Amino acid sequence: MFLQLYLLQHNKPVRTISQLHIMVQMASSKLLAVAFLSSLLALHAPMATTAANSNLFRDYIGAIFNGVKFTDVPINPGVRFDFILAFVIDYTTATEPPTPTDGRFNIFWQSTVLSAPAVAAIKQSNPNVRVAVSLGGATVNSRPVFFNITSVDSWVQNAVASLTGIVQQYGLDGIDIDYEQFQVDPATFAECVGRLVTALKSSGVIKLASIAPFDNADVQRHYQALWAGYGSVIDYVNFQFYAYSASTTEAQYVSHFDDQIANYPGGNILASFTTAPTTTSVPINTSLNACRTLQSQGKLYGIFIWAADHSRSQGFRFDTQAQALLANAPSS
Repeated sequence: MFLQLYLLQHNKPVRTISQLHIMVQMASSKLLAVAFLSSLLALHAPMATTAANSNLFRDYIGAIFNGVKFTDVPINPGVRFDFILAFVIDYTTATEPPTPTDGRFNIFWQSTVLSAPAVAAIKQSNPNVRVAVSLGGATVNSRPVFFNITSVDSWVQNAVASLTGIVQQYGLDGIDIDYEQFQVDPATFAECVGRLVTALKSSGVIKLASIAPFDNADVQRHYQALWAGYGSVIDYVNFQFYAYSASTTEAQYVSHFDDQIANYPGGNILASFTTAPTTTSVPINTSLNACRTLQSQGKLYGIFIWAADHSRSQGFRFDTQAQALLANAPSS
């Protein structure tokens, strides 16, 4: 069939067996070249975004030091549930003010309550639970946390060593990147964090990694550079949609979500809201209604909440509602 098409398309008369043999070779060569070119283009084509509902629920925990425990939080067996410990920070713990440590991470979550035995126990009693830890955050002892390094190589080396120790000590499954202020350019941030995640995954220390950007020009430049270079090793984008203004409507929330699909192509974008007592963030009900709309459009991969510490005073009402929504997701 391919030879017939080739002869017809090129209007080639055949007079001898020798001519036919030559034309078969020519047609075969062209077909091989086309097949090779098609494969090459497919390899280098931008990753397509596939909108898909999923049942991933994630809850940050431990930053407020109000004694919240893993066992306080209702866990719906119909979701994949990730606790994210907040935070580990590459700053000193014994100096005032705290100073950067060039990738040597220290624990800043309430580890006396959210301890290694507590991690093991919650995972053992709930097979759908994983536990990760978030890096950075906005502040340390009420002062801004900056991504600050001595050199790329030294930061990566120190970060890999210190995080490997923490992850293994606490039996954690992954890391989340939540730096929000920077004293390096986007390319340097991307190289540091990208190499860190790659090393931890390659060695089997972690199974999952996420990033937590929000709609700030400098933040987006840094995280989009990271995504462009190392998006293949990042599993989830915990976008802080609640950081938009309190006047945000459901339709605007959905529009913002679509913007992030474009900003992080091929990424698993999570919707989000905060249960913190605030009048400046997107209201919870607006966020949940937007989540329902996204789910009806086949785009709701998951939801994360900041944070279980705040949800405790509300009886975890909204954490429960979000999980129920995800557990009852229609198939995409």
